[in-house]
Amino acid sequence: MKINIITIVLLSLFTSVNAQLSNELIWSTGTFYPKNINGVNPISSGDYYTSLEKNNGNIEIVKYSYQKNKKIATLFSNTNFDNFKFSEYQISNDENWLLLSNSKESIYRRSSKSFYYLYNINKKTLQSLSDTSLGKQRLASFSPDNSKVAFVRDNNLYFSYLDNLKEITVTTSGAFNKIINGATDWVYEEEFSIHKGFNWSPDGSKIAYYVFDEENVKQFEMEMYGELYPSQYQFKYPKAGEANSKVSIKVYELDNKKHHHFNTGQNSDIYIPRMMWSKRNNELIVFKMNRLQNKLEILGGDIGDNKNPISEIKVRNIYSENSETYIDIHDNTNFINDDQFIWTSEKDGYNHIYLINYKEKTEEQLTKGNWEVTNVYGYSNNNKTIYFQAAKSSATDREIYSLNIENKKLKLLSESPGTNSASFSAKFNYFINTHSSANKPFTISLFNENGQKIKVLENNKELIEKMNDYNLVDKTFFTIANKDGLNLNAWIMKPPTLDTVKKHPLLMFVYGGPGINTVNNKWSWMNYFWFQHLVQKGFVVVSVDSRGTGYRGKEFKHSTYLELGKLETEDQISSAIYLGELNYIDKERIGIFGWSYGGYMSSLCITKGAEVFNSAIAVAPVTNWRFYDNIYTERFMRTPKDNGENYDINSPINHVEKLKGNFLLIHGTADDNVHFQNSMEMVSEMVSKNKEFDFFAYPNKNHGIYGGYTRVHLYNKMTNFLTNHLLK
Repeated sequence: MKINIITIVLLSLFTSVNAQLSNELIWSTGTFYPKNINGVNPISSGDYYTSLEKNNGNIEIVKYSYQKNKKIATLFSNTNFDNFKFSEYQISNDENWLLLSNSKESIYRRSSKSFYYLYNINKKTLQSLSDTSLGKQRLASFSPDNSKVAFVRDNNLYFSYLDNLKEITVTTSGAFNKIINGATDWVYEEEFSIHKGFNWSPDGSKIAYYVFDEENVKQFEMEMYGELYPSQYQFKYPKAGEANSKVSIKVYELDNKKHHHFNTGQNSDIYIPRMMWSKRNNELIVFKMNRLQNKLEILGGDIGDNKNPISEIKVRNIYSENSETYIDIHDNTNFINDDQFIWTSEKDGYNHIYLINYKEKTEEQLTKGNWEVTNVYGYSNNNKTIYFQAAKSSATDREIYSLNIENKKLKLLSESPGTNSASFSAKFNYFINTHSSANKPFTISLFNENGQKIKVLENNKELIEKMNDYNLVDKTFFTIANKDGLNLNAWIMKPPTLDTVKKHPLLMFVYGGPGINTVNNKWSWMNYFWFQHLVQKGFVVVSVDSRGTGYRGKEFKHSTYLELGKLETEDQISSAIYLGELNYIDKERIGIFGWSYGGYMSSLCITKGAEVFNSAIAVAPVTNWRFYDNIYTERFMRTPKDNGENYDINSPINHVEKLKGNFLLIHGTADDNVHFQNSMEMVSEMVSKNKEFDFFAYPNKNHGIYGGYTRVHLYNKMTNFLTNHLLK
């Protein structure tokens, strides 16, 4: 009996250790999905936070104490309201109200619309924010004085009083594909990462809002399948060199119902990528940027007061910045008092923090060195300290720091190498740190302001134990020198036993777009397991961050300016040549895979690098920058009129005659970002040159290509393509 038990145990262990990965297991079952803490909202009092939790199938909003690190109360449970379903929530500053979004419907990458409901925490009552027969609302948010909620519906701005839900109309001009009030157009949402187009003043007496006149922007149409006669979805999409929306900023005063115009000048061909209030109730801050995105002005406007209303806002310049290349827009602007704000800039060659005194017109650089600040979390007036994230130790890692602006003391607050991100309490005396590394999923911990760990909130122990059953290999980091001798960051995943006789096929994974890295010491979700799956089949998988990627200084990132695709492709090709000389890599079996900008890169590599790459997969690629939106493309390339030669010379659509190897092209037909047109034009060009290739379209799928079994199907297709062409 003992022998049988031991045999069973050993067989069980052997089976467990040698468990095999599959795309079905990775993409369909949720087996490797890490646990997280969802919907964390710091409460304005500073001592508590709330989170969104599931409890026996119920959805609850739970209040926690930072100091006691324990649950204080359940603020809302949907079991009390017939299992009312909601996906997001907000809590008012006075903690009396919850705003819940129901029946959320995505629009584009960031935007959505929902039916919003108000829950009175004290009275325990739930009611609709607005008449549901009028349609769904967008971007609902409480006023700072806890008396109102503003929202957008059908491109118009409204607000309601919380005490009686009386709805007030702020604008009436909104119309689909013509005028947008209080939200942003497609290209601002995608490229400036904003979709909320209004802000309450600090005292809740005014609302500043965007107006987008997009009537003269050219319209793009996408065919939507599924009916006898397919329909067309139409939206305004300004391509490189084409007309933008005319954008203006208005301010609405609630007491006198007066609209004020913020004067940004006579030139309407500009961008207004940010708008916010300063510490003053009457001072609105507007960012103005030229079309080429290399000149930024921060404007301050005095709205006046109700006793002396003005229709034209007095505007002054409070800060300017110029660049020979481009200026990135960020959310690191923090007004810390009536005269000063925190700002980050690359102007000394690396992205660092500056303290701008716009009353005295002075500035002070607070951080320095050959490293970059990546995110500013905020400022504590109590201890005169800025809290921020930085890639200080390496371009692959992120740490959390504090910096006292008086004594300039810099302090490391995170404890583990890898990628750390923080959610701070309202008073910055606590933070929840989310940490991961290349081979380890998230650990979420509570820290105090001095970087002392109070409690581990989630360690994903079960997932880590499960991963041990699959004989996974480590992702390790190294560098590759390009043809100019510049070291490029890279990672590699390879079988534990290397065959130097038959040798291994190589798959390179690439993105390569400006400022975006794939070589990160962080958890990479399901792609991590797909690469492990390929390693189990005998592949070596490598990713290389070429010139143009981020966190290595302005010169490195901006080196691709005006010539997107040139240096990045050269670096991928030279890296492939280097890797092909390793004694365990078969240089005749090198493939490359990329999505979006990465698909653009893999398409260039299989054409311009046809002598090096055997196979390539391009998912949703840009094939000519003339087809892409103007904010992104012109930031790096200027307009086709000014730089047309470089638009064409580095577009894969113009290099298909060089294609020799195996090429798989994949696209979603409803991709609102990188249009299906890109792949159709690529297909036409390859057919005209009589080139053989594989092509697959996913009907009605957007840039993410997901939903149902779509991801399993996609990754099975890519796995089979790589296996058929690169495995002997």
